[in-house]
Amino acid sequence: MKTHISKTVSSCFAALRRLCSIRTSVSQAVLLSLVTSLIMTRLDYGSAVLAGLPSHLLNCLQSVLNAAVRLVCYARKYDHVTHLLQDLHWLRVPERIQFRLAVLAFCFRNHQAPSYLADDLHWTDEAESRHRLRSGSCPRLIVPRTRLSTIGDRSFRVTVAQAWNSLPTNVTASTSLPSFKRQLKTFLFTTSFPLNCFLIFVYRVLEAT
Repeated sequence: MKTHISKTVSSCFAALRRLCSIRTSVSQAVLLSLVTSLIMTRLDYGSAVLAGLPSHLLNCLQSVLNAAVRLVCYARKYDHVTHLLQDLHWLRVPERIQFRLAVLAFCFRNHQAPSYLADDLHWTDEAESRHRLRSGSCPRLIVPRTRLSTIGDRSFRVTVAQAWNSLPTNVTASTSLPSFKRQLKTFLFTTSFPLNCFLIFVYRVLEAT
C-alpha cells in the first residue's frame, strides 16, 4: 500500500495547493465544500482496504487531513489541529477507516450488500454451534483465525468483524442506515477525542447549573 498512499498524498497536496491560492477569494463555506469534494473523497475512497496498516503509513494520510483542516480554518502551518478537527466534526484517519468497515457490516447484516461479500461473513446468532452460548444471542461477527498477523489480520473478513464487534449495542441495534451512521460517528468521535468531549460535557453541565 505504500505506492497507493504515496500517490494519494501527492494528489491531495497538489489539490490543496491550488485551493490555497483561491482561499482569500471564496467564503469559508465554499472552501469547506471544495475541500470535502476534492480532498476528503480521495482520502475515503477505498479506505476499507487500509485497515491494519502500520501507523506511519496512516500518519501520511493524517497529514493531508491536518493540512486540509488548517486550510479551511485559516490556521497557520504549525497550529494544533485537534480542536479544529473537533469544531468541523471530522474523524481522524483510523476512525474514518473503521467507520467505512462498520457501515459495510451493517449493510451485510440488513442484506443491503452484494452476496459475494456477505458470504464470507458469519454471524454468531446464525451459527448452530453457538445457539446455547451467550454470544449466540448477540449480533456479532465471528472473527476467523489467521496464521499471519501482518497479512491475515488485515483480511476483509477479519477487519470487518473486528470493527463491528468493537461497537456498543446501542449502535449496532440501529434500525436504519442513516440512524446507524449518526450513532456510529458520535461513538467514534467520542473515542477519537475523549478528553475534549469530556471537557465539553463538563462545561455544559456547569453552564446548565
